[in-house]
Amino acid sequence: MESFKGNPQVIHCDAATIYSKLSNPSLIRQQIEANADKIDDAARQHLDTVKFSEDAIAIQSPMGEVTLALDHDNSIEGQRIVYTASSSPVPINMVINLEPQPDDTTMSTAELQLQLPFFMRKMVEAQLQEGANRFGELLARIPFDKL
Repeated sequence: MESFKGNPQVIHCDAATIYSKLSNPSLIRQQIEANADKIDDAARQHLDTVKFSEDAIAIQSPMGEVTLALDHDNSIEGQRIVYTASSSPVPINMVINLEPQPDDTTMSTAELQLQLPFFMRKMVEAQLQEGANRFGELLARIPFDKL
């Protein structure tokens, strides 16, 4: 599998709280809707490409909409959250790595893992890297302690 890691981001919340919230994406959707007027235009544009439900996240990608369901078997409480594509032309995982910091913050790295045919990789790798970076930035903006 090819891996596209976003830039590490500091989230001002402890890893256990982040994990509990990200394992229930509908909470994120509720918070976004409640604070829509406080979200800047650039962030709102990115949010328009992401949909949250009770146990899945749907993301617009270069290959169309991809729905990622929570993968309980590969997630590690407080450390790693894995979402796996339920219907996709290629296997896809979205991984959120959480590294607790001593000051009750968390270092987070968003990662997209895909099994791409060689010819397709060169066509979409820049967009996938950009997607991993944007998703990581989006996570850093979420007020997890208020969800």
